[in-house]
Amino acid sequence: MRNIWEARKRISSIVSKTPLIGSSILSEKIGRPVYLKLENVHEVGAFKVRGAANKIVSLSEEEKNRGVATFSTGNHGLAVAYVAKKLGIEATICISNRVPHAKVDSLRRLGASIEIVGEDQDTAGERCYQLEAEKGLTVIQPFDDPYVIAGQGTIGLELMEEIPNLTDVVVPLSGGGLLSGIGLTLKSIEHDIRVTGVSMEHSAVMYESLKAGKPVKLNECETLADSLLGGIGLDNQYTFQLVQKYMDDLVLIPENEIAYSMAFMMDKHRMIMEGAAATGVAAVLGNSIPHQNGSIAIIISGQNVDLSVLSKLTENYLLDNND
Repeated sequence: MRNIWEARKRISSIVSKTPLIGSSILSEKIGRPVYLKLENVHEVGAFKVRGAANKIVSLSEEEKNRGVATFSTGNHGLAVAYVAKKLGIEATICISNRVPHAKVDSLRRLGASIEIVGEDQDTAGERCYQLEAEKGLTVIQPFDDPYVIAGQGTIGLELMEEIPNLTDVVVPLSGGGLLSGIGLTLKSIEHDIRVTGVSMEHSAVMYESLKAGKPVKLNECETLADSLLGGIGLDNQYTFQLVQKYMDDLVLIPENEIAYSMAFMMDKHRMIMEGAAATGVAAVLGNSIPHQNGSIAIIISGQNVDLSVLSKLTENYLLDNND
């Protein structure tokens, strides 16, 4: 817990506290107070800036001068590029061909060097570590790093300060940095809070790894929740064990429910969110969270989605006023 309190102080000049809003329509649907933690309003459009800032600010001056590199499905790369630009540090972002155009365009606007390699995050990661060996760049891990985990854990501190009678938190799950940080924070303060991870049905690597009892590698499939793609690393040191320890349940969301939830939030909340963020809304809409009397918080993890995707959603998921 001390690392998480320190992270909050360390990143305060770069990362602002995000809004928490109540959702009357979701609350009415399930008969419990539902809150939305809006991590999508960060300047980079995703929660990843917290962990990236905590790690990069912690580097030595020599490491900062040499530059940083990372591999990403998009949002972590955006966060690293954003923080590096603020601090005057050169950054190289390695991504796969699966990263949506909206995220690639945003990376270019932030002035980072971009290397597009392969068809999955693991291949991009291999290139990133080549750059570390060749140029001495410091690799900023997307999730499996204590500083990154602590940075994401600052969300948990904000939830505990703002939500009365919090009993459930719903967290998008990929490599596990977000869930590890939030789970550690919440359960260190109030052990009975339930932490539910949510992911897509296909290519959910953490889910398959937990089933196998060890990290595994999967081929990536097309999904609206592209931010949740990528491996957890066969040599995973932290997040696999932390997810095992702090996650109470894991819900896999079908693609049609992710799409519906994205459209639902545009229609009912006038809020754009990417597929990864919509998995939490889908879990609540589908009554996948065990019924209790307390409040639920959904982590709205990001909003970086191509406009072409949103256009298709509005065509295919027309929601009437009685929904």
